Amino acid sequence: MFTGLIQETGSVLSVEQRRGVHHITIQAPTLASQLHEGDSIAVSGVCLTALAIAPAGQPERFEADLAEETVRRTSLSQLAAGTVVNLELPTPAGTPLGGHVVQGHVDGVGRLLSLKPVSPDNQTTDWWLEIEVPEAIRPYVVEKGSIAIDGISLTVARWDGSRASVAIIPHTYAHTNLRGRRAGDLLNLEADVLLRHAAQMRKKPSPELTLACLIANGY
Repeated sequence: MFTGLIQETGSVLSVEQRRGVHHITIQAPTLASQLHEGDSIAVSGVCLTALAIAPAGQPERFEADLAEETVRRTSLSQLAAGTVVNLELPTPAGTPLGGHVVQGHVDGVGRLLSLKPVSPDNQTTDWWLEIEVPEAIRPYVVEKGSIAIDGISLTVARWDGSRASVAIIPHTYAHTNLRGRRAGDLLNLEADVLLRHAAQMRKKPSPELTLACLIANGY
């Protein structure tokens, strides 16, 4: 489980096809040294398995394979050398939940419509992000609810049924890949898992489903 609080931005060093599998190498100066082979790490909101940790003479990088499902459903299919990605390690049990419950299971991609400074004349300013949400995710988006955008835990400030607007504070803008995003870019979206489970329970309420949802969320 993740919380959507980005710990570091990394840089894609290479994207290759190895025996028919998409294989990426990411430079992560801070987090790579904390990884062990087989560990999970969220890359722009996608939970991946870390491989080839810190190879000899290259201590600041790790590698990962992308499943076909990952390539099909997320924006990682568009990765290229130099792409900046958001990185987060799993949240240890007992750690305060600073963001919201993020699984790293991306529901789909949204198209960035705009990212504008609230006060263009100020060096430090909030930003206003607007994104088009795919139809399949819309039932799980609500005003003032949580949503993960490229792995970042954010709050939906406005919702018109198809477009979500989010306020971005200066810290988030400066310490995530949002600072390099432009209109038209595709961003990974993960709906609030609690809202998704609540919707399922409304459709088919049962003690067994309720228990399964509680277990899935660590209760």
